[in-house]
Amino acid sequence: MAGAAPRASIFRERLTGRFAPEAAVAALPLLAGAAIAGALGAPWLALGLAALGVFGAAFFRNPARTPPADPDAVVAPADGRVVEAGAVELADGRKALRVGIFLSVFDVHVNRAPVAGRVVSVARRGSAYLAAFRPEAAAQNVQLALELETASGARVGVVQITGWIARRIVCHARVGEWLPRGARYGLIRFGSRTDVVLPPEAELCVARGARVAGGRDVVARLPGAGG
Repeated sequence: MAGAAPRASIFRERLTGRFAPEAAVAALPLLAGAAIAGALGAPWLALGLAALGVFGAAFFRNPARTPPADPDAVVAPADGRVVEAGAVELADGRKALRVGIFLSVFDVHVNRAPVAGRVVSVARRGSAYLAAFRPEAAAQNVQLALELETASGARVGVVQITGWIARRIVCHARVGEWLPRGARYGLIRFGSRTDVVLPPEAELCVARGARVAGGRDVVARLPGAGG
């Protein structure tokens, strides 16, 4: 059966704590430096380093989210502001609907599966590092595209796109794994963009300018997606 869930290869979610593992790398050296500066009698330096350490930890926060019960709902793959929502023509000439979400440095940067599906491809492409909110970033920037096949056989893409500052993509999903809807599968560091690419028959549920929460807010409906 096309798209049937391969239950032997369920995705093992690694991003399960309150913070992504990268939080320790970003925050602990700064907090340690703050402690040393305080011990050496440099309170203002200690305060500045501590503030940067707290910000570093907050950047990698990883809140739990519960997807809606609607089995046809496509959830946002990331927190942020919708910068694109509409029909597009892909590089291979196919028609599609695309929802682009821009993540500022203040947004949660953990990425989530927009639908439940089997990972059929993982591909890196692009060469530029344009500001992620620019329209051309979706085609030109360095990015990682994940394609999911739902239980009904529909293909849904989710694309992690780097930005001018954000240049490191983390993706834990592998081809053949089955991702539950809302599963946390990766992140992009320090400001970025995440797109959902849908079949043209999908129904958009957001407009440009809306703010969305990854894994919780519905951006589209895809009849037969199967949750």
